[in-house]
Amino acid sequence: MPKHTYWLTYLLEKVPALKANAHNLGESIIGHQHPDYRSTEPVITSMLYMGILLLLAVIVRGRLTNLKEAAVPSDKLTLTTFFEVLVGYFYDMAKDVMGAERAKRYFPLIGSLALFILFSNLIGMVPGVGSPTSSLNVTLGCAIIVFLCFNYYGLKENGWHYLKHMAGPKWYLAPLIFPIEIISTCVRPITLAVRLMVNIAVDHLLAALFLGLVTLFVPIPVAFLGLIVCVVQTIVFCLLTTVYIGLATEPMHHEEEHGHGHGHGEDAHAH
Repeated sequence: MPKHTYWLTYLLEKVPALKANAHNLGESIIGHQHPDYRSTEPVITSMLYMGILLLLAVIVRGRLTNLKEAAVPSDKLTLTTFFEVLVGYFYDMAKDVMGAERAKRYFPLIGSLALFILFSNLIGMVPGVGSPTSSLNVTLGCAIIVFLCFNYYGLKENGWHYLKHMAGPKWYLAPLIFPIEIISTCVRPITLAVRLMVNIAVDHLLAALFLGLVTLFVPIPVAFLGLIVCVVQTIVFCLLTTVYIGLATEPMHHEEEHGHGHGHGEDAHAH
C-alpha cells in the first residue's frame, strides 16, 4: 500500500461500490469544493469504530442481565471484566472529582468518551489501521460535545448564577473578569482537541517510523510507550471533562444564599 494509506483506503480503492458511497459521503460532509473521500476517512472510521463499540456494549449488557454471573467477578480476563475495570476506573475518577451523586448523573457522557477515545487511540497501533483521534476533525467534534454539555449542565443546575459567577465577586470587576472568563471557557474545547490530536498523531507517527526502520525487538519498547500515551491521553481528556462539568454544576447559588444567611446571623447576634 502507498505511504499514509490504511487498509480502509485500500479497500475503498479496490471496491467500486464502496468507493462511490465514500465519495458521496465526502461530498456531503465537506462539500462539493473538496469531494475527496480521503479527507473524511477519519470520520468514516470513527463511525465504524462507534458501531463496533456499540455492538460490544450490547454483548456485555446482555451478559450482565444474569445477576449471578454479574455479582461474581470472573477470574479470567474476559470482555465483561475488561469493561467493568475500565468503566469502574473512570467512574471512581469522576466520583472523586464531583461526588457520587453528580458522577452518577453525568457519567454516561464521561464513560462514552473514555471508551471511544481509548479504543480509537489503541486501534491506531495495529499496522495498517488508522486512528480517528489523530485527526482534528474527530477530536474537535468530541471537544465541542464536551463544551456544549458542560455549559448546558451549568445553566440547568445553576441558572443565571452560572453566568453571574463568570462576572466575578464584585460588580465593578465584571467588565474585566467576564470577557476573560468567556475567552478561557471558549478556549477549553480547542485545547482539548489539539492536545489529544497532536499527542496521538505524533505517537503513531514515531511508532510507524520505528517499525519501518528497525526490526526484531527494538519496536517493542516503542509500542509499550505508545500504549502508555494512548491510555494517558484518554485519562487527561476525561479528567478535564470531569473537572469542567464539576465546576459548571457546582451549586453556586447555595453558596451565595449561605453567605447571606451567615451575614444576617452575625448581624442578629451583634444586635
